[in-house]
Amino acid sequence: MPPSRKLRAENPRNSPAINQASLAGKNPRKIGLISDTHGLLREEALAALRGSDLIIHAGDVGDPKILEALRQIAPVVAVRGNVDTAEWAKSLPETAVAEAGAVHIYVLHDSNALDLDAKAAGFDIVVSGHSHKPGRSERNGVLYINPGSAGPRRFRLPITLARLDLRVMPWRVEFVDLAQGVE
Repeated sequence: MPPSRKLRAENPRNSPAINQASLAGKNPRKIGLISDTHGLLREEALAALRGSDLIIHAGDVGDPKILEALRQIAPVVAVRGNVDTAEWAKSLPETAVAEAGAVHIYVLHDSNALDLDAKAAGFDIVVSGHSHKPGRSERNGVLYINPGSAGPRRFRLPITLARLDLRVMPWRVEFVDLAQGVE
């Protein structure tokens, strides 16, 4: 394992990619989760994300204008995906940590690249994309969320994003189908 990757896995909370919302002392409770936009940001996605206190983009952004548009709604934590190879995307980290009060969220693009024990590292939630398949599961007390793909339709998979509500227990994850009437 390369030294930089090992360091990140051993102590990811020391990452400079901790979101601006936590650094500003805010406590985001409504979090929009989006991934795999591949350069396409639908109006339906913007509408579904309005009201978010924080937006997490789990990679394959495809165009820096997408992050700019999302920042008009709320602070954004974004990671680089495998299609984010252009010069602008080099500033995006491979992994990030978002803090929402006492809730610690680990963000990466491909969950198969997860190189740490999320529970042992103190994470409550892991957010990833890559597969384009929306999903929610829980393992060892950690919530794993893939918001699906919000960009161009791939295969026969749905076009989705997710909304995470930390105001209720258990935390609520709502998947939003963006393709109603879109093909």
